Amino acid sequence: MIAPVPAEWSPHSAMWLGFPSHGELWEDNLEPAQAEVVELAKALAGPGDERVRLLVCGDAAEAAARRLLDGTRNVELVRGQFGDIWLRDTGPIFMGGAETPSAAGFRFNGWGGKYVLEGDESVAEQLAAAAGVPLTRHDFVLEGGAVDHDGLGAVLTTRQCLLNPNRNPGWTEAAAEAALAEALGARRVLWLGDGLANDHTDGHVDNLARFVAPGVVACPVAFGRDDPNADVYDATARQLASMTGARGAPLQVARIVSPGRVENEDGKVVPASHMNFIIANEAVIAPIYDEASAPFALEALRSLFPERTVIGLPSRALLTGGGSFHCITQQEPA
Repeated sequence: MIAPVPAEWSPHSAMWLGFPSHGELWEDNLEPAQAEVVELAKALAGPGDERVRLLVCGDAAEAAARRLLDGTRNVELVRGQFGDIWLRDTGPIFMGGAETPSAAGFRFNGWGGKYVLEGDESVAEQLAAAAGVPLTRHDFVLEGGAVDHDGLGAVLTTRQCLLNPNRNPGWTEAAAEAALAEALGARRVLWLGDGLANDHTDGHVDNLARFVAPGVVACPVAFGRDDPNADVYDATARQLASMTGARGAPLQVARIVSPGRVENEDGKVVPASHMNFIIANEAVIAPIYDEASAPFALEALRSLFPERTVIGLPSRALLTGGGSFHCITQQEPA
C-alpha cells in the first residue's frame, strides 16, 4: 500500500495559488477577487513562510498580478491554462516528499456537471509538470476539497459528495474506500453526512470539518439564531464524537464558531465557512466575511495552532465564485 497523503500541517516546499483571470466569470468581482488573492499570497509568502507559485492565465491577468504584488518576494508567477482558480479540486493531490515526490490526478467533471470549463481538465498535468513531479492518473472523479487527511491514513469526507451519482455512479462506501486506499493510501475513511447549504460542490468536507492534529478534528458551531447550517453542524459534531481516528482512539472534536447567516446581494444564503482555512508552514490563514463572529473563530484557531501565526483575511469577493482560500490552493509537501 502506498504511503498516506501528508497532513496539511506537515512542511511544504511550495504552495500553489490560483489567480482570478477570467472577466466573463467574475464580472464586477474580478478586481476585488484579484485583490483578495494577492493579499493571501502576501500572507503566505510572509508570515506563512511559503514559496508561493501563483498560477495566472493570459497577459492581462499576469499584468494585474504583477501590479498588485508590487515586487513581493517569494511569489512566483506561473503561466497556465485553466477554467477557473479552484486548484484544490482541479489540480493534483501532491504526495510523498522531497525524496520520493509524486502526485495523484483524477477525473474532474465540474462538480457533477455544474461548471464545466475549458482548461480545468488539464490543470493536474500542468501543476505536476511545473513541479517536476510524476503524476499518476486515476480513472474516477474526485476533488481535493472532498477529502481531508491526517497524515496517518485517516480521511474525512461526506456521503453527500463522494457517493453522489453525479460523480461516480453506483459507488458504494466500500467502492469509494477501496479507490481512496489505492490512490491516496487511505487506511480509514470517516464518513460524514451533508455539507453546507447551497454549496455547489455537494458538500465538500473542507467547508465542514478539518483535521487540525492527529486524532483532532475541528467543525463549526452555529452563530446566531438564524444560522442556516445549525443542524448540520451539530449532526457533524455528534458523528465525529462517535468515530475513532487512524490510531484507533476516539476523535477529539473542537468547535469553531461559524460565520452565521451570510447572504449574497440577492438575499440568498451562501456557503461561507471559517473551515476553509489554509495551514501554511508558519501560519494559519482563515477567510472572514465582515461578520461579527470572526474574532471568536480566529481565537479558536489560535488555541488549536499555538505555534503558528493565525491571520484572518477578507474573502467576500472570492465567495461570489463559490469558494475561498482552501479551495484555491494546493500544497506541495517538502
